[in-house]
Amino acid sequence: MSLLEIEKLTLSIGNLPILEGIDLALEKGEVMGVVGESGSGKSMTALTLMQLLPYGAKTGGRLSFDGKDILHATEAEMLALRGDDIGMVFQEPMTALNPVKTIGEQVAEGIRWHTKASRADAEARAARMLDRVGLPQSKFPLTRYPHQLSGGQRQRVVIAIACALKPKLLVADEPTTALDVVLQKQILDLLRDLVDEQGMGLLLISHDLAVVAEMADRITIMRYGKVIDSGETSAVLKAKAHPYTAQLAEASAHVPVNRRSISPSVLTGNIEPATAAQSSSNLEHSAAAQAAKERLPAKAGSRTKRDATLPPLLTVQSVTRDYAGRRTGLFSREKSFRAVDDVSFTVRSGQSVALVGRSGCGKSTLARMILALDRPSSGSITFDGHRLETSRDADLRDARRNMQVVFQDPYGSFNPRHRVERLIAEPLHLLQTKPSRDERRDMVGKALDQVGLSPADMDKYPHEFSGGQRQRLSIARAIITRPKLIVADEPVSALDVSIRAQVLDLFAELNERLGVAYLFITHDLTVARAITDDVMVMHDGRIVESGETGAILDHPQSDAAKALVAAAPDLNRALAARAGRISAVR
Repeated sequence: MSLLEIEKLTLSIGNLPILEGIDLALEKGEVMGVVGESGSGKSMTALTLMQLLPYGAKTGGRLSFDGKDILHATEAEMLALRGDDIGMVFQEPMTALNPVKTIGEQVAEGIRWHTKASRADAEARAARMLDRVGLPQSKFPLTRYPHQLSGGQRQRVVIAIACALKPKLLVADEPTTALDVVLQKQILDLLRDLVDEQGMGLLLISHDLAVVAEMADRITIMRYGKVIDSGETSAVLKAKAHPYTAQLAEASAHVPVNRRSISPSVLTGNIEPATAAQSSSNLEHSAAAQAAKERLPAKAGSRTKRDATLPPLLTVQSVTRDYAGRRTGLFSREKSFRAVDDVSFTVRSGQSVALVGRSGCGKSTLARMILALDRPSSGSITFDGHRLETSRDADLRDARRNMQVVFQDPYGSFNPRHRVERLIAEPLHLLQTKPSRDERRDMVGKALDQVGLSPADMDKYPHEFSGGQRQRLSIARAIITRPKLIVADEPVSALDVSIRAQVLDLFAELNERLGVAYLFITHDLTVARAITDDVMVMHDGRIVESGETGAILDHPQSDAAKALVAAAPDLNRALAARAGRISAVR
């Protein structure tokens, strides 16, 4: 009997079919990779296994875990299983964590509940688990709250909670999406060690084929709520027998089509703010339509260099950001923490720059200062002629119209009580000419279409979308005002490879046609290589290396850059390594 057996599983919510005849089996000590586009049913399969389904859900078929009938289990029986025998890493760490509880409390909570351990013993076990996922107590005290951690650090807390009780089955839904490549490798090695040490079964849900190729013994590929391909990982990914499997493999190594026919007027940075009608007209051509035109693929390092004589659009000069230490007494505090340390760089009109580095190195803190959401402790930031660090909020209207953002956590950046139309249209109040209601709906519909969603989605709420779809909503909101600069904080980390390819094409097309500049904050070197002209490597709050993207990533000089490049996942390399391991065993 397999550890997990799923036979002809169906799921519907109301009258909408979600899963249709899913077959899947997982043995003890085995890793099964589940891959598919956003909305294919991967996460809903996991939620069915955990019996965390929304009201009105109806299931059919058979789902057995360790001999237990999950579909007919009572809530009390599931409470005994969840967190103990079955652990789950959810896709979005901020929504999976309780914002009013410390990280120590949250990791220790399940230990105390299932084992009846004392508070001291549970906290000691929690500290050991957090240390194992890269959050040592010396740097990350158990008393910290989720909002005091970066996105990648929060994901590590979620992994610690899921693994704390050494479950028989771990369901990991995009467990490394928010992590830098170095930490991603450490976490994947940890998960593999747990599988080998304890005979744990691992159901790894991911859109990253390179990660799945490296980790999974077998693979299941889903689309539209059905299993369309499955088998031994290397065999499936090499044969590419199903057209959709071939499509996913091709998209995983996608480089945006790129045509550098940009008129000098676009690159001057003097584009007038668009009216509602102009914005709609200028954005009416989709990325897919542009991609269909006859263009040559861009090669990293071969893009036309931007005119260095153009005035900078963004100038960051000697910026630092210090945070006060935690209070230790009535008149005493811990030493202040420097998150950003003497950072300087420029971004010119139409330039695409990547800021790469490990989780917690200061990338997002720097982005918040550029967006005028936080102020530097020292230094200056100038955008389009505006000094941001000394301007009052009322004087930042022009800057904010021309600088938009795609946040790392899509769900946390939306008001869950508002419909998509209102959420996407939020930046339109910054336009000099206010659009009418019909113009606004037309602009929102076109923005949704450009990121792979339907205009009909504007009447839905954020919770009705998958994690990847919510990230597309974030991008639609960012492009709707036709800004001069988009600060993109991990803009495609939550997207499946097919949609990621479409979105990268969209970014490239807007960069070419409208001269939109980008600051891509990412740990994904594949994204940096594909879409950016230049790259900056950040480590411990400082820029330790910068230059042309191809030169830096092909020949890194700093230790930080070398570590990122060495740990970056690669599909072909992963398949070759797997083939070597199989040959060695035989």
